[in-house]
Amino acid sequence: MPSHDRTATIPRPGPTTADLAAFTSYRDLSGLVRQLSSLGGCTQPIRLEGHHTEINTTTGEILRHLHSAKMPAGHLLIRCGNRRTTRCPSCAELYRQDTYQLIAAGLRGGKNIPEQVASHPRVFATLTAPSYGPVHGRRSSTTARCRCGHTHPKDDVALGTPLDPDRYDYTGAVLWNAHAPALWARFMLHLRRTIAAVAGIPQRLLSRYARVSYAKVAEYQRRGLIHFHSVIRLDGPKGDYTPPPSWATPEMLADAIRTAAAIACVDGPDIDRRAYSFTFGDQIDTKVIQSSAFEGGTTITEGKVAGYVAKYATKGTEGATGTLDHRIKLIAELRQEDLSDHAARMIRTAWALGARRDLNHLRLRAWAHMLGFRGHFSTKTRTYSTTLSALRHARAAWHRRHTPAPGLSTLVLAHWAFDGTGLPPGLEHLAALVGGPVRQEGATADA
Repeated sequence: MPSHDRTATIPRPGPTTADLAAFTSYRDLSGLVRQLSSLGGCTQPIRLEGHHTEINTTTGEILRHLHSAKMPAGHLLIRCGNRRTTRCPSCAELYRQDTYQLIAAGLRGGKNIPEQVASHPRVFATLTAPSYGPVHGRRSSTTARCRCGHTHPKDDVALGTPLDPDRYDYTGAVLWNAHAPALWARFMLHLRRTIAAVAGIPQRLLSRYARVSYAKVAEYQRRGLIHFHSVIRLDGPKGDYTPPPSWATPEMLADAIRTAAAIACVDGPDIDRRAYSFTFGDQIDTKVIQSSAFEGGTTITEGKVAGYVAKYATKGTEGATGTLDHRIKLIAELRQEDLSDHAARMIRTAWALGARRDLNHLRLRAWAHMLGFRGHFSTKTRTYSTTLSALRHARAAWHRRHTPAPGLSTLVLAHWAFDGTGLPPGLEHLAALVGGPVRQEGATADA
C-alpha cells in the first residue's frame, strides 16, 4: 500500500517536452514574462502586428522604434476588454469595478459629480417579467415545497425550468426578452408623465422643475427572462445637479415608479392568431435608498447598492440558465453544446421566430444565444454620473503620467493591424501563472 506519511513531498508534474521546446524558442524569456504580466490576467488578449516609431522633428533622429516581430511574444498584446466572466474573468472584473464606480458616483458623488446628489430622492427598483407558465422554484421558507411537490436546493438544475415544457409559452418568453428594451423606454415615458401629474404640471414643462436620471443593468432570471435592476434619481432642472423641488420626495418617486411600471405596455406581433402585448410582472420592488439605512433597518450603504447592481453587468445568460456565451451560425451547432432542455428550447424558438419576415427588425437569429434579448446590459442617462469612457481615459492618463513620455518635438508614426485573439497553449499557461488572481466581487476598492 502507498505510504501515508504527511511530511512526504508531493511531486509536482514537470513540463512536457513540447512546452520546453515552446519556451526555449523565445529569445527573451524575462521580457516575455513582463509582457504577459502587463495583460493583468487577460485570457484572450488581442494580437496586433505593426510598428511604432518616435522621431525627433528637429533633428530627424529616430528616438525609438518598436516592431511587433521583435517583441518577446512576437506580437503587441492588448487586453480583450470582454465584459463576460465566462470569457475573461480578468477583463470582466475590471468592467465590473468600472460599473461600480459609475453607479456609486451617481449615489454619493465623486468622479466630477457633486456630493449633494446623495441628498436627492433615490430609489432602487427591480422590474421583473411576467409569467409564461409555472416553473420550478424555491419558496421563502426552507421547508416549503415547490409546486412539483419537492423542496429544491439552491443549486438544483431544475430551478427555473417549466413544470410542463409542452404547455410553456416559449414564444411569448422569447418575444418578451426581445421587447424588454422597448418596454423599459415606455416605462420611463410613463414615469415622467406620472411625476408631472403628481406635481400638477404639464409633462412638457417637467424639465423646468425636475429631471429623472437613472442607471440600470439587465439580469437573467433562472427561467431565462430578463429583469432590470435600476437606481433612479430625481434632480433639479439645471445641468449642475441642483436639488429638486420640495414636492419631489423619495416616497413620491417610489410610488411613481410602481404606477408607471404597472401601466407600461408595448404591443407585439400576431403569432398563430394570438396578438401579443408585453408588460412587466406583478413583482415590482422599490426601495428608498438612504445613506445608512436601507430595507427595514438593514445597513446597506450606497456602496453596497452600487456593488449589488454592478455585479450583474458581467453576467449573461450562461450565468443563470446555463446557455451560451457566444453566437451561433447554424442551429445544428446546439448538438455540440452542453445545454439544458429549457435553454435549448428557448434558443430554438428564437431561431424559428427569426425566420419570420415580420420579425426581421428583432434580429432573433443573431441574438438567439441571448434568448432574444438584444439590449445593452448596462445603460444610464447622461446626467446620472460619469461614463465608462471617462473612467478608461482617466486610467490611461494615469499610466501616461507614470510612463516616460517623448519630448515635446516628437513625431509618432504607428500602424497596427489585427492578427488574431488568444495565445498559444504554452504562452497561455505562462500568462495564467504570471497574471495573478482575479479579485473577488466583494473586494471592490473605492478608486
